[in-house]
Amino acid sequence: MAAYPAQYIWMNGEYVEWPEAKIHVHTSAVLTGASVFEGLRGYANPEERQVYIFRLQEHLARLWQSMKVMRMTPPFSQEELTAACTGIVARNGFREDVQLRPTVYFGEGGLYAFTPDKVATGAFITSTPRRCILNDETGIACCVSAWRRIGDNVMPPRVKAGANYHQARLVNVQAAVDGYDGAIILNDRDKVAEGPGACLAIVRDGRPILPPITAGVLESITRHTLVELFAAEMRLETQEREVDRTELYLADEVFFCGSAWEITPITSVDRYPVGDGAIGPVTRKIRQLYENAIRGRLPKYKHWLTPVY
Repeated sequence: MAAYPAQYIWMNGEYVEWPEAKIHVHTSAVLTGASVFEGLRGYANPEERQVYIFRLQEHLARLWQSMKVMRMTPPFSQEELTAACTGIVARNGFREDVQLRPTVYFGEGGLYAFTPDKVATGAFITSTPRRCILNDETGIACCVSAWRRIGDNVMPPRVKAGANYHQARLVNVQAAVDGYDGAIILNDRDKVAEGPGACLAIVRDGRPILPPITAGVLESITRHTLVELFAAEMRLETQEREVDRTELYLADEVFFCGSAWEITPITSVDRYPVGDGAIGPVTRKIRQLYENAIRGRLPKYKHWLTPVY
């Protein structure tokens, strides 16, 4: 057990011990990256002896959208995957913060087949501990990547497909080789798109600004959450518009947001300090609000939470 991050994985309707959760090397998922997935988090609330999965239904709805574009036939219902997501956390006995990854994949059959009579479609869900970083006081140093963001007519970013994340790997590895903590990707119009696996926001004159969905970004659930929190809790209207590269250098604050990245402050871009090089007040406030919401400490947002226990 100590060698694995969890004891069980949910796979095609069963709880399977970690080392036994396998698919064949000749599946389309392995050969061509033909899978779609969601990355979502569960957060512990010790006072309530609970773990809350954040915005589970919204994540499953987006998984269904990805399957639609990929012409996948859902192998399980949303109700079944809801039960499986809470069930895998409970089965592993996790009481800490966790990461979940529901994945639907094309199995064995024709390499480019998509109908159930010609290719198998399966699903699995992993659940592993993952530390929350919302209280970290150190921001990250980013560069603007030389790699360009994939586009809607190439490999649509709004489809959360495994194959799309080959780009994230290229971007992250190059940033690390060049001595940065992360990278920001421009689209084919040389406008800011997002980070590898995270949306991006800037703050200018106290106002949050987001690149538009049409800039080549994932339709992020965390991004939508922050827009709601900015409006309701901070009385800030988020502006959605194209963002130039040089605005990253002149912004008062910049941060990544996403289920995995949570809200990660960016304190320099291409060695230009963002603002005064420290975490800014808008970023700090929205991080606090977000953490209170995800842990069930703000009753008005408890409809975003699915309890495990």
